Amino acid sequence: MKELQERIVQDGKVLSESVLKVDAFLNHQVDPQLTMKIGERFAQLFADEKITKVLTIEASGIHFALATAVALGVPFVYAKKKKAVTLSEEVYSAPVHSFTRQETYQISVSKQYLSPDDRVLIVDDFLATGAALIGLTQIIKDANAHLVGIGAVIEKSFQEGRGLLEQAGVRIESLARIASMSPEGIQFIQAESVRV
Repeated sequence: MKELQERIVQDGKVLSESVLKVDAFLNHQVDPQLTMKIGERFAQLFADEKITKVLTIEASGIHFALATAVALGVPFVYAKKKKAVTLSEEVYSAPVHSFTRQETYQISVSKQYLSPDDRVLIVDDFLATGAALIGLTQIIKDANAHLVGIGAVIEKSFQEGRGLLEQAGVRIESLARIASMSPEGIQFIQAESVRV
């Protein structure tokens, strides 16, 4: 997605060869028009999948999942990192290690919101190590739902996440794939083909 790549170059900050800060427009202060375009793009890429739910993890994926769900006309669900007192019913859960926060969370989704009838699209802001996305795929598997694929806004292709998910047979669509990055610049992998 050309507009997204341009914003990453213009407003993103490369803090190291593995850390990209995009909080000026994606995950702290949010550009709502760009967010809605991202959701529309994911809806186009997965248009033939008969999706019934969009799933993400709190908090940085919520607005992209919402935008995608709006474009698809389906509900979205987000996995919580801490169990609230209001979440008293049974849950699906999985451990997830956060590279940026250096913490491990037990994410959970109420069993009420995922079922074997669901065809689920996971949407998240980053694909890097794949830890959060692997945790979400485990929750979908535990619910006996069908995972149609993963939509990642930004992928750090030089990290292991894509490989781990592809080994599990998961379809991945990333809107900006970064081959390498340093304070001197960012190199993108151009999309091989575009399905519309």
